[in-house]
Amino acid sequence: MHKYEAILAGQPFFMGINLRYLRLICKSASDVAFDAGEFLFHQGEKADRFYLVRRGRVALEVFTPERGVITIETISDGGVLGASCFFPPYLWHFEAQAIERTHAMVFDTESLRRRFEDDPRLGFYLIERFAHIMTQRLKAMQMQLVDLYADPLSTIR
Repeated sequence: MHKYEAILAGQPFFMGINLRYLRLICKSASDVAFDAGEFLFHQGEKADRFYLVRRGRVALEVFTPERGVITIETISDGGVLGASCFFPPYLWHFEAQAIERTHAMVFDTESLRRRFEDDPRLGFYLIERFAHIMTQRLKAMQMQLVDLYADPLSTIR
């Protein structure tokens, strides 16, 4: 048994995964920690990993010249971030900054993407899970945009 197998098996993102796939994913994993204020990644940089937050909180942010930094979502225990690493051009679309001391697992996705060629079902599994997360984040962004651009003079009908 790989040292991360039991940890990953208990995480919502990995629930129900085939044991063979779980073991392949474990091979690309390692532990990392970030101090409050430290960035996990920056918008526009190469996206070659994803993260599972084990303990702590991370702000997923975007910078706009008009409004400055906008927090899209706060990811905490059990949350996953880093979908950009699976989609060309493999660049971060957001920034991720630790809000407090954060312990996470990081997964090398370049090695995982190579494994997709041998077993496309592994790729399908991960992409399907990330698609669900991306849909949730798009909904959150939509609500923020509605709040941001709502006409304060309009009446509620």
